[in-house]
Amino acid sequence: MEISMPPPQIYVEKTLAIIKPDIVDKEEEIRDIILRSGFTIVQRRKLHLSPEQCSNFYVEQYGKMFFPNLTAYMSSGPLVAMILARHKAISYWLELLGPNNSLVAKETYPDSLRAIYGTDDLRNALHGSSDFAAAEREIRFMFPEVIVEPIPIGQAAKDYLNLYVMPTLLEGLTKLCKQKPADPLIWLADWLLKNNPNKPKLCHPLIVEEPY
Repeated sequence: MEISMPPPQIYVEKTLAIIKPDIVDKEEEIRDIILRSGFTIVQRRKLHLSPEQCSNFYVEQYGKMFFPNLTAYMSSGPLVAMILARHKAISYWLELLGPNNSLVAKETYPDSLRAIYGTDDLRNALHGSSDFAAAEREIRFMFPEVIVEPIPIGQAAKDYLNLYVMPTLLEGLTKLCKQKPADPLIWLADWLLKNNPNKPKLCHPLIVEEPY
């Protein structure tokens, strides 16, 4: 009896991560944790925000008692902003961070990043987008040149692959099975490069000779 498997859903979510000014010197080990946790670092930049820029970034917190201290803390030195990507990136990154208050994190989630690197409620070491809308806004703020495009899922992804990828890939896999090379991945990669239907065609310009 043949068991039909559900079609795979292709979806990669993005979120914004910030290494805050007081722990920028721990960037290398934090990036290592991020990568080992299954994230891809899509983009990374180091920058020093002014208090005004921090106010704009945390505009949703405006009017709260801690707001002046927050903007002063975030503008106190360089920070590192990163776009992280993986399946369910937003929720997985928040889980890795732990509670907002580092003192609470140390008691309840001692292995979380804020428990390890944070100091207190204000200086909690790292930032993560709270939801999809926040991630989109924050990524645009920190990386204004980035185009946050929706990634196709479900039928849209299947249609895209069937139209642009599968015809060439199936032809290459068929030839691969006939050839049976020693290193099939290198052979297939070379074949795809040579037979890419989107490869630009070199047009040799006509040489017009001027009359003597």
